[in-house]
Amino acid sequence: MKFPLVALFLLACLLSACRRADEKIPAAPDSMFGLPPLTQSPADFPPPAKIALGRKLFMDRRLSYNDTMSCAMCHVPEQGFTSNELATPIGFEGQSLRRNAPTLLNVAYVRQLFHDGRAANLESQAWGPLLAADEMANPSADHVIRKIKAMADYRGMFETAFNGLEASQETIGAALAGYERTLLSGNSRFDRWYFGQESAAMDSSEQAGFRIFSGKANCIACHGIGEKSALFTDGRFHNTGIGRLPGTEKIAEKRSIQLVPGLRVDMDERTLQSVSEPAPGDAGRYEVTHNAADRGAYRTPTLRNIALTAPYMHDGSLTSLEQVVEFYERGGIDNPGKDSLLKPLHLSADEKRDLVAFLGTLTGGNVKSLEIQARTEAVVVGHRGAIRKP
Repeated sequence: MKFPLVALFLLACLLSACRRADEKIPAAPDSMFGLPPLTQSPADFPPPAKIALGRKLFMDRRLSYNDTMSCAMCHVPEQGFTSNELATPIGFEGQSLRRNAPTLLNVAYVRQLFHDGRAANLESQAWGPLLAADEMANPSADHVIRKIKAMADYRGMFETAFNGLEASQETIGAALAGYERTLLSGNSRFDRWYFGQESAAMDSSEQAGFRIFSGKANCIACHGIGEKSALFTDGRFHNTGIGRLPGTEKIAEKRSIQLVPGLRVDMDERTLQSVSEPAPGDAGRYEVTHNAADRGAYRTPTLRNIALTAPYMHDGSLTSLEQVVEFYERGGIDNPGKDSLLKPLHLSADEKRDLVAFLGTLTGGNVKSLEIQARTEAVVVGHRGAIRKP
């Protein structure tokens, strides 16, 4: 049986449309295996038009004051939605930011956002980088709104996504939050082994590492696992001793400086101070609560996808999982506010190796597809409006 060319063309278009529709589905059911269920609310299940708009905003460099910075430049899709090259990202006009870029994978579950927990939801968090002087440097929300309204390629997108509402502080925040809530990644090898009872999903070293994680090392005290799901975080704030707590810094004769990704040099401290501004102090959660007990405390990060999201800690000072394990092996860094949970672990070399191996099993099964979807139908707009394919 022969089909007319027109019929074949229409069939090809239909199949292509189905593929495009599939790309807009936030997460296939198995991609959430091992994750807790999300609440049944419109905010947790954004419609495709809102997701598409949020993704476009996320990738758009024009949202920064000088058209050079996008959300995706600190939360790089191909780098676990964080930034692997530098301990802390580069912000507006080359400024070094104070803290490491946390992953956005599974950020839908985070209730206190930023390392210090100062934002209560993704809608408000989205505006933090847009208005921060050292990040995207916009002088006001109104400036961002006027700028977006003047862009022809956004014409009608807000009205379609928000039932006739135009670009505003609320709809911009909601669109960015809607897209970020689709970055759900479960179904790791650990999930299939632990929750799915798939015995071959983890090898003997990884299983031994889990026993260390949940037993001798007691990592599970802060990075918990439930009966049916696991976020690998308690969502609380702990002082490990890492960071630049004001009044506790020790001046070293030499400091290791990262010049470019992959290249570090040791520089004399006096020489460094002569050519740079003083590094700002960081009191962590205390800056939000002004409670002395919160000095130097930071939110427990999820361990999901941890193998993809180096460097580690809120200041990006540990570059590998091996360094992280060694840090906790020593019991953190002593200071008056250090969490009482941190004590020397006395792990053997084999136990450390197995623990690192276990952490490698927490990578979600759909991370690669989330990377691809982040770039799909998105256009990166560079300085002075130069449009390029991502």
